[in-house]
Amino acid sequence: MKLFGWKSAGRGMLRPAKTHVSLTRAFAGGVMGEWPKSYEAQLREGYLNNVVAQRAVRLVAEGVASAPLAASDDAALALVTTTSGGQSLLETLAAQLLLHGNGYVQLLTTADGAVCELYALRPERVSVEADARGWPAAFRYKAGEAVTRMGANELIHIRSHHPLDDHYGLGCLGAASGAIAIHNASTRWNKALLDNAARPSGALVHEAAEALSGEQFARLQEELKRSFSGADNAGRPMLLEGGLKWQTLSLTPADMDFAGLKAAAAREIALAFGVPPMLLGLPGDATYANYREANKALWRQAILPLAAKILDALSEGLRPWFADLSLKVDVDQVSALSEDRERLWAQVAGADFLTMEEKRATVGLDK
Repeated sequence: MKLFGWKSAGRGMLRPAKTHVSLTRAFAGGVMGEWPKSYEAQLREGYLNNVVAQRAVRLVAEGVASAPLAASDDAALALVTTTSGGQSLLETLAAQLLLHGNGYVQLLTTADGAVCELYALRPERVSVEADARGWPAAFRYKAGEAVTRMGANELIHIRSHHPLDDHYGLGCLGAASGAIAIHNASTRWNKALLDNAARPSGALVHEAAEALSGEQFARLQEELKRSFSGADNAGRPMLLEGGLKWQTLSLTPADMDFAGLKAAAAREIALAFGVPPMLLGLPGDATYANYREANKALWRQAILPLAAKILDALSEGLRPWFADLSLKVDVDQVSALSEDRERLWAQVAGADFLTMEEKRATVGLDK
């Protein structure tokens, strides 16, 4: 009897063939307008050139890297925290998971087979090789024309959940690309407005009975472009010939909606990366109490879950060399959560119905 495809022969044989969803946006057929489609284009436009997205990613990634760690083996802890090739392993992996959705850690070994270094590879250069049953069998790392094939036991693959892909994770950059495009367009609009003396242009009205000839129109257009456009010519007086009148234009309240649109887009970018908008300096209730709560929310909802995902994957990948390895964040040492810890300790201390061993277990201490 079959139940939803389950066979007595084992679940492994039923793994579907490789299902890979390209990292380019699914609606890249023009519906998205000028939004970047490939991962590299999204990275350049959405991360390298957008202050909100870059600060949001760095806030989470640097928080993961600065989190105090506890490990069952000091040698494994040293491997994870040591800078390799100029990169911080945890910070690099956190940024890659946020942006790309995948992180690949190469296990570098000595001649006798001991792990000596952990190095995070660029995820867009790595592809998964699946066997006939769809299970990952190897990895291919392509840098330019050079391709290196590595076995599944030579890499640790960390990925976020992707509902439509068996082998690759889903990053936040694609979901935020629409808001990033709006935010970048608003920034370019502001720059263009400042280049024109921070006011909209006007219109030349020809009031004479005879229309301008083509030569007159071209000469007038060139003169305006050369002498009266740009920030250097702001406020310069204009001398008009007979029959010409300058009609100034102003922005209506509806035209000024781009300012509110830019703020809304910035908040959506922060939402995509799990960062409270207040911590990015965006408009909001910027009181000390709200800032403190926002900082706690950042740790509880973004930094700690991401750090746990990375550390759990590293622990599993390193267990062939370090038996029963355990890596985790020492929450007691996180200063942003000290108030929550003090409240818990006060509650446990006042619980007279608990024994000393039960109190220690409640606060996470050994017996």
